[in-house]
Amino acid sequence: MEELLSFLDQIATAEGWPLSAACLAHLRMIIKYRSIKTEEYLLKEGEICANLYFIQKGLLKCFYILHDDDVSDWFFGELEVVVSIDSFYDQTQSKDYIQALEDTELFYITYEDLKYLYKTFVEFNVVGRVLTNKYLRIWHRQARNLRMLTKEERYALLLENQPELVRRVPVQDLASYLDMRRETLSRMRGRLR
Repeated sequence: MEELLSFLDQIATAEGWPLSAACLAHLRMIIKYRSIKTEEYLLKEGEICANLYFIQKGLLKCFYILHDDDVSDWFFGELEVVVSIDSFYDQTQSKDYIQALEDTELFYITYEDLKYLYKTFVEFNVVGRVLTNKYLRIWHRQARNLRMLTKEERYALLLENQPELVRRVPVQDLASYLDMRRETLSRMRGRLR
């Protein structure tokens, strides 16, 4: 947990708002731990995402079902924040699945605890803003790349920016994430190694 607290404090400190001793003490009281095994679900469609997760170790994928196929939306690795956005922030049923691709260790806080943190500790709002901006930019780039880049360009960009995903994510999930068929990605991987 101390690594997570240090990570959160570094975010706040970089913005000029280090986490106060009271905030850190409160986080130590409310943060909980959970582990899941490979292929186990953290969340399924229809469930409400009640927790905001931070990955200590492991890899998760977020996906949804479209025409009976899994569509990979996102991959989350170490020190990433994991949440089904609409379900968590609106406290409504999820349309997402979140599943472990590797044995995964997580820390988490509940929706209610996050609301309390934002209301009580102004510096924690800074953490929320920085993380929201980070993931919004990543999401925007991914959406733009799917529309503007060729399949080869998308794969080359992934190799350049997130090579660990190529090693850790099954080819069918990676192909879905890059919006291409598995066979297309397999051929491309052979050519671009």
